[in-house]
Amino acid sequence: MLDRLKQEWFSNVRGDVLSGLVVALALIPEAIAFSIIAGVDPKVGLYASFCIAVVIAFVGGRPGMISAATGAMALLMVTLVREHGLQYLLAATLLCGVLQIIAGFLRLGSLMRFVSRSVVTGFVNALAILIFMAQLPELTGVTWHVYAMTAAGLGIIYLFPYLPKVGKLIPSPLVCIVLLTAVSMLVGLDIRTVGDMGELPDTLPVFLWPEVPLNLETLAIIFPYSAALAAVGLLESLMTATIVDELTDTPSDKNRECKGQGIANIGAGLLGGMAGCAMIGQSVINVKSGGRGRLSTFIAGSVLLVLVVFLADWVSQIPMAALVAVMIMVSIGTFSWESVRNLRRYPLSTNVVMVATVLVVVLTHNLAYGVLVGVLLAAMFFANKIGHYLHVGSTLDAAHGQRRYQVTGQVFFASADKFSAAFDYREVLEKVTIDLSRAHFWDVTAVAALDKVVLKFRREGTDVEVLGLNEASATIVDRFGVHDKPEAIDKLMSH
Repeated sequence: MLDRLKQEWFSNVRGDVLSGLVVALALIPEAIAFSIIAGVDPKVGLYASFCIAVVIAFVGGRPGMISAATGAMALLMVTLVREHGLQYLLAATLLCGVLQIIAGFLRLGSLMRFVSRSVVTGFVNALAILIFMAQLPELTGVTWHVYAMTAAGLGIIYLFPYLPKVGKLIPSPLVCIVLLTAVSMLVGLDIRTVGDMGELPDTLPVFLWPEVPLNLETLAIIFPYSAALAAVGLLESLMTATIVDELTDTPSDKNRECKGQGIANIGAGLLGGMAGCAMIGQSVINVKSGGRGRLSTFIAGSVLLVLVVFLADWVSQIPMAALVAVMIMVSIGTFSWESVRNLRRYPLSTNVVMVATVLVVVLTHNLAYGVLVGVLLAAMFFANKIGHYLHVGSTLDAAHGQRRYQVTGQVFFASADKFSAAFDYREVLEKVTIDLSRAHFWDVTAVAALDKVVLKFRREGTDVEVLGLNEASATIVDRFGVHDKPEAIDKLMSH
């Protein structure tokens, strides 16, 4: 226990502290922007980001992953805030947390194994595109100074690591933010800063209970929003955890992450913050800046609060161009360039799933829709592929007027028609034996296909024997099949 604690918290102190500082600075404009999207005061997003990051550092299942207020969640809150106000949003945030904890106990985190690699790649690429698109408003209709600062920022980020000794000691995004802020203040550039995004809070958050009536009417209002927030939050968090797993080559506890996200959101709701989840952009910044342990997430959250409450005058001077440069670096680093190179090498089905996921996420700005489409397409392609692995061979004993059919493969909804079509019902035979010892029946569609085959033969006056069913197939056939139940056949024929 002590070794694990040491490994997760103190195995990479310098890297975690420095990367946490970078993330804290990058979180500020994002938290403000997401608050504006949701239609609430900037402090709602900032308090949420502080609380979620600090709490998840202790209770999350993926060390080094950053969770805070996010754009995907903010988009789901717009209607609730507009129609019912902030207090109902806080109540919805609490319920969202409860639903996520329940999901953790139901072990829904394990469902991530059903998300294929091509869906994860599509999700990552779509997020990279969305992160880049989110920077465009900061780069349109501006003076040349902004472009110069952004270019200088990118130059610092990519070239600073090549400097001997110091290049590897300090994260280049942190150097970029500090240097460009210093230049902007010294020269007195008239460019957009963090202070222009919205008013920073000047007090620490306080514990508060949402001022809403505790009745079924309130539940009816907030439940649809809470359910959507819980689903999208878990989906984005688990996908991000999978990506950080790959980046760091370490495993994570997905079910613990579900519970952790729930506890963090309950904490955020009680401190006047909105619901949040894992942030792929910030998590990538953290990992690329050297963050690996829980300390990096804790530092990011606590430093964020210190910066906005006690150092607001300095933080408000940070030019947005510096943060835009950091986010462009994130989008370039997040995008899977290898997936573009592999388009010619990978199967068409894999490419279709990846591209469809990207298109749906980018067009709807909803990560859940994209992943849902990707998973459904991947499942369809898989079912279609497995459906082809079915063979029905036969041998004829002409002397006794008997034919033996040997079925090999998987019989389920995608292969049931192929199974039914493989038999010759018009052949004049005394007896037909269907050997299923090398086959497996998966669902009621497969059982219905077997019933259809047997009953068709019997209608032609042929005796049918079904043998070789394995235990699992026999169970489903006995339960749902009708070909060996005379009363069920009579009932079927009478309809």
